[in-house]
Amino acid sequence: MPNVVILGVFVADTAYRADRQPKLGETILGNSFALGPGGKGSNQAVAAAMAAGDGPVDAHFITKLGEDPFAEMALDTWSRAGVKPAVSQHAESYTGAAYIFVEAATGNNAIIVAPGIAGTISPADIDARAELIASADVFITQLEQPMDAAMRALEIASAAGVTTVLNPAPAATLPDGMLALCDLVTPNESEAGALVGHPVVTVDDARRAAGLLREGGARAAIITLGEQGALYDDGTVSEHVPAFKAGPVVETTGAGDAFNGGLAVALAEGQDPVSAVRFGCATAGISVTRAGTAPSMPERAEIETLLARS
Repeated sequence: MPNVVILGVFVADTAYRADRQPKLGETILGNSFALGPGGKGSNQAVAAAMAAGDGPVDAHFITKLGEDPFAEMALDTWSRAGVKPAVSQHAESYTGAAYIFVEAATGNNAIIVAPGIAGTISPADIDARAELIASADVFITQLEQPMDAAMRALEIASAAGVTTVLNPAPAATLPDGMLALCDLVTPNESEAGALVGHPVVTVDDARRAAGLLREGGARAAIITLGEQGALYDDGTVSEHVPAFKAGPVVETTGAGDAFNGGLAVALAEGQDPVSAVRFGCATAGISVTRAGTAPSMPERAEIETLLARS
């Protein structure tokens, strides 16, 4: 069976919806609060498992958890979504958590992540999962766990001929050689701008950024552009895929994770890259019509219905 393997972090999302963020020293009243599962890697694993549905692709997730109620939330979330966890639990630290401010009028967000025990994921932990990583058809990591762990996992996957995807979020300076291990790099506009040193606002900006990322070693780049969709560029093919409109935008927090999870499944199923980007955009387009991160991820039938009518 095709495998998608994802390395990353689980955090419990504490989401506060308000008209605006408070200033330092200020207290304001919020409109609502929600507690739910999150973390970029975990969200992507849930998105992949949901997008795979009853198809042949399995979604595996590598991380570390504490021994606490947030860990129980993680395991329950993955069980319900169909994620196959490759997880160790540790009593010496806590399962991660995130503060999410959601602007009531727009659904836009600002986030602080405290990864907890997942912040100790090491190259040795990755070596312990080397067989699973090397068995993948598609491997994805982000930058919420330590950089040396992400680098080691990409090395193992690349050496095994696995299709490697780096979602460089949150934005950070990448170590030398990391992009050369990536078949695809998938930043959003702000992350792409941070990586290449110029703002990315338009599709033309994205094309320029993609070229610079390829010059840095990536074999192809996908720049996600929010309501403008996404740009795929491999130096031969450069195609803009428009966003899918599935309804009013409620919250954008998990959109990038939905995109990457959907993209990974489509690639593992053998879809060409542009079709896989389209599948990812449809996955993201549905997710933003719902509150939350992992709970917003759509089922396979929903994605196929949106693709069919668009």
